[in-house]
Amino acid sequence: MNDNKPLHIVKALFRNNTVVVSVVLFVFCVIATIFSRYFLTLFNLQALMRDIAFISMIAVGQSLLLLLGELDLSVGAVASLCGILTGLMMTKGGIAAGLAIVFGIVIGLGMGALNGLIISKFRLNAMVATIGMQGVYTGTTLVITRGKAVANIPESILFLGKGALAEIPNPFLVSLAVVTIAALFVSKTRRGRYIYAIGNSRSAAEILGIRVDRIRILTFSIVGMLSSIAGILYVARLGSAQANIGTTWPMNSIAASVIGGVLLTGGVGNPVGAYIGAAILMVISNVIVLLGVNIYWQQAVSGFVVVVAIALPSMVNIMRENKRIRSIN
Repeated sequence: MNDNKPLHIVKALFRNNTVVVSVVLFVFCVIATIFSRYFLTLFNLQALMRDIAFISMIAVGQSLLLLLGELDLSVGAVASLCGILTGLMMTKGGIAAGLAIVFGIVIGLGMGALNGLIISKFRLNAMVATIGMQGVYTGTTLVITRGKAVANIPESILFLGKGALAEIPNPFLVSLAVVTIAALFVSKTRRGRYIYAIGNSRSAAEILGIRVDRIRILTFSIVGMLSSIAGILYVARLGSAQANIGTTWPMNSIAASVIGGVLLTGGVGNPVGAYIGAAILMVISNVIVLLGVNIYWQQAVSGFVVVVAIALPSMVNIMRENKRIRSIN
């Protein structure tokens, strides 16, 4: 019996989605190291960590919504608009950089709350509603900027996007703090556990007395806040606020969450898995760049990975159903 104990432990570990995606990430890193001698260079690893930081923050927020059975396709537009407004407050509004960043984060939180309020109170489909709000936020950004970047961002904040602590980029450290707080929120707090309950069965949650709409608005608010943080950090990385920030973040954040074991139907998964899923996506993109693949193929491959990631749960369910039917026959 004792001889089988290590085998049981291994099987138990591999039933955990977070462990599985961590192994997948490790395998991808090994493959990347084999195919490119530049992968493990300090310069490339720092660039990779910065890329992971931005998409992972959005993915962590998106995972909370997916656990709830919702999603938000306006995250990139929120990030862009908050980055633009923060940049304008610093450069033309005469507001101190630190205070402008706080205002920018609060604006993002407000945009997320508005999304949640509209969806909850009018009983709208989240995907359709956030596509509409994406248009609103993107249009507002273009009206404000006329498509031009906001330059002359104060050098005092550039360390947030370009700086590093012990060779680890600051955005990556912020993303680690975000995923840690999110993981503790869903596992240790009452409202976090309510998210799982609502994702599993909204009607049952309502019967139990959970204020479903309040939790939905809270979760959308968190996603808006995380989007604004990512957008502002990206402005600090570029040294300018641009209207096209975050255009690929909505679909990549959903794909990262699904890769990390978060089900689109809600109630299953965790933010840590979404974070690792984001890392897997960025490692794939990084390797494509290192191998010198044509830029158009890069976009095609990234899109293919996103589609596969989103379709994978359905494919697994179909295979399980077919296996069950064959066993009955």
